[in-house]
Amino acid sequence: MEHRLRAARVATYVYFVLCGTLMGAWVVHIPAVESRVGIGHAALGGLLVLLGLGAFAGMRAAGSLTDRLGARTVVPASGALCAASLVLPGLAPNPWTLAGALLVFGFANGCLDVGMNAHAVHVEQAYGRPVMSGFHATFSVGGVIAAGAAAAAAATGLGPAATLALLGAAGLAVALLTARSLLPGTAAPADAPDGTPAGAPAAPADSGVPTGSAAPADHGARRRIRVLAVLALMVMLSEGAANDWSALHLKDVLGAPASTAAFAYGTYAAAMTVGRLLADRFAARHGATAVLRYGAATAALGITVAALTPWVWAAFLGWALFGLGLSGCVPQLFSAAGHADPAAAGANVSRVAGLGYLGMLAGPAVIGWLTHLTALNHAFLLLTLLCATAAASAGILRGAARPAAATTDRFPAPAGGGGTP
Repeated sequence: MEHRLRAARVATYVYFVLCGTLMGAWVVHIPAVESRVGIGHAALGGLLVLLGLGAFAGMRAAGSLTDRLGARTVVPASGALCAASLVLPGLAPNPWTLAGALLVFGFANGCLDVGMNAHAVHVEQAYGRPVMSGFHATFSVGGVIAAGAAAAAAATGLGPAATLALLGAAGLAVALLTARSLLPGTAAPADAPDGTPAGAPAAPADSGVPTGSAAPADHGARRRIRVLAVLALMVMLSEGAANDWSALHLKDVLGAPASTAAFAYGTYAAAMTVGRLLADRFAARHGATAVLRYGAATAALGITVAALTPWVWAAFLGWALFGLGLSGCVPQLFSAAGHADPAAAGANVSRVAGLGYLGMLAGPAVIGWLTHLTALNHAFLLLTLLCATAAASAGILRGAARPAAATTDRFPAPAGGGGTP
């Protein structure tokens, strides 16, 4: 039913916002937690690695669990665990307990990340048109909510632990109450008017498969997933570098005041959000290959401008182009991984997301290491190379299954659980 599918799409938006809010709540409280535990920046950096390792482990675990139990089980469970564990870093009295808290929180966040992306693939399959980028755009909304909530709590005198506990409790309620709107399994289309069997992936227009016949078995599916994972690593490494180095670039290289330099990341993030809101329409009209090819090429141009220009205004333009170009790349890679085999969407998304997440964690460190060899702005040329490589490799999406037009009255339950209500 159309109403049921629309509710599932709204629920997916809610879980993306929830994930962004919970992670944002931790990020905005990092200074307070660091002060409470009594550690320095170096020790904090090591503990944040544990957060990343926990998230990576959660992604790997959630992939197979989502395929076996269904996203309708894994997504609310991981969302509830993530919300419940949010308070743990705020209560940690020493570095050892903080390490354990970050491992648990990271694990839950990784599970939620993969589960909600796998469910987003199912929603996209049922809609029969690209909708993935819109989900990723709403993740940033969660960060805004977290920042606003933290500011309001600070104004009323609430401490970090109390604020995290309140946000966690609200998140727990949202995670459980929204669960009933999730799809019970992979949405399978009815037989197409041209005779294509139900559930068969639609042949891409440029794949060479005749219309009206199912795409032939792809014996290179594993290779395709590996290539998608490597591309995700390249793109998300670039995103991670922008997160940590954009403001420092304007301040240390171009000599901009700190108040001005802070807008470098804001410009990048705003352009990325706008790009993700528009990317689905672009993908529907021109295809996923075009999104990755032209997006990564735009990002390569943008970071090159930012790296080489001596003018602050041109650097802002470069960071904006960088964010706009990258905006649609990761959603299309995740979508292609999920549609490669809807029955194993969770596992395939976890492989691509996991390696991509490692790239995002490594990005700041790789650029930092390169600054021992060259100037910061010249180190950014590595990102130019990565983005150009991603653009040149965009053809990998040409043979990937696209979401097929679907009717909305068939939602079979996955094997092993998640039955229809």
